[in-house]
Parts: sequence; structure tokens; C-alpha cells
Amino acid sequence: MMALNLPEKTLSKQQQTDITRISILAAQLLQQHGAESRLIEQTSVRLGLALGAQSIELSVSADALVLTTLYQGACITTTRRVHDRGINMQMVCDVQRICVMAEKGLLDAAGVKAKLTKLTPMKYNRWLVIFMIGLSCGSFSHLFGGDVKVFLMTFIASACAMLVRQELAHRHHSPFINFAITAFVATTIASMAVKYQIGNQPELAMAASVLLLVPGFPLINAVSDMVKGHINMGISRWVAASLLTMSVAVGIVMGMALTGVGAWL
Repeated sequence: MMALNLPEKTLSKQQQTDITRISILAAQLLQQHGAESRLIEQTSVRLGLALGAQSIELSVSADALVLTTLYQGACITTTRRVHDRGINMQMVCDVQRICVMAEKGLLDAAGVKAKLTKLTPMKYNRWLVIFMIGLSCGSFSHLFGGDVKVFLMTFIASACAMLVRQELAHRHHSPFINFAITAFVATTIASMAVKYQIGNQPELAMAASVLLLVPGFPLINAVSDMVKGHINMGISRWVAASLLTMSVAVGIVMGMALTGVGAWL
């Protein structure tokens, strides 16, 4: 890999402090919105070097970041807590774009800070999301061999479950409680297809309606972190994803216990 030939800059202590805060802000935004640990590390280091620091050291943990900048023997260290803001690749791409602009000399430290603080997650219309989730889960049931009635029951169950999930998330409930209740709602509604024999394979509605709760992204990040050397982060993400899966299982069992339908289990 070619080294970046960046122009030498003379930094005061205040400027180094600003670079430290800007670099960890970028890292914080990336981790809050679902970036993998290697990307968080690389982006914050590149940004700090582009702004004039000689060396950047970053420690990534499940709920905190510790970053140190080094310039002419002077070290400045800062720590930030990290709160989950939901997976949003638009935010991740925007932070990387700002980093590239800093590397090309298009932004100074003040410009980078201004752009980072103005970043806001782009969110789709909630009703569009509900419709698309219902459509995707319904499509899975059709791919599994279900007819139109099974598709409609899956669509209704998953769309209602997504609405509940959005409302619980809006009220800042624990993700584990959110997933359990959402799985309960989806299973309870979909089990009506089995109870009243709606469609050719009504049990498919119960299986497909909870697919919106599969924690695929956290599991992928967990494996990626462990493969790339961030073992602690990988394990913590794997455990979190496993707990979410367990919450889904609890919600499914509660739904089946309420309706008395065993179906696909």
C-alpha cells in the first residue's frame, strides 16, 4: 500500500485537541450506524493524518471509543461513549466522503467538523418501509411454495409486526424486548392462517412473517471483525446478535402458546 505524502503542518496544542475530537467524532458516527471495526479504525486514522496529526491510535469496544493523537511527542487522548443509532449505510458513506475530501485538501479541520456535526440519517417514509417489509416477507412465502392466500396472510402479519417494531423503537424500548414483541405479533397473526387453514401451506406464513427480524447485518459484522483481528468486538457483536435471535424465538413461542398452533415447529 502506498503511503500518503501529506504536507507537513505545524500544530498548536489546541489544534491537536481539535483534530483528536474530530477524529473520534467520525469514529463515533461510524460505530453508531453499524460500520465494521476495521472501517472505523481506518477512517479515523486517515482523517487524523489528513488534518495534520503524526499518528493516531484508536481502541474500539462495544460501547466506547478511546483515541489518541501524537504530534511531536505530545499525546492527547479522549474517550466517547457509543449509543446504537440503528444501521444506516448512508451515514457511513457520508463520513467516508468527508474523509476523502479532507485527504484531498478540500476541507480543513473546521470544515470537517462542520460537515460531521451537520450529518443527519436519511430515513424512508415509515409507511413505505412497512409496505416493502410486508411485500418482501410475502414474496419469501411465495418462493417457498405458498399461494396467494398465504402471501396475503404473510404480508398482513409482517406489515403489522413492522408497525409494532417501529412504534417500540420510537419509544426507545430495549431491542431485545422490541424483537420479542414483534415476533409475538407476527406469529400470532400468521398462526390464524394455520388455525383456519387459509391457503395451500398456511404454516409458511408463520415461518416467513418473522424473517424481518433476522439480525443478518450484526452477524456479518461480527464475523468480519473476528476475521480481521478485532476479536473482542466480534464476540460482543456475535453475542448481541445471538440474544436478538433468542428474543425472536421467545416471541415466536409465546405467540404459538397463545394460539395453540405448533405449525412449522
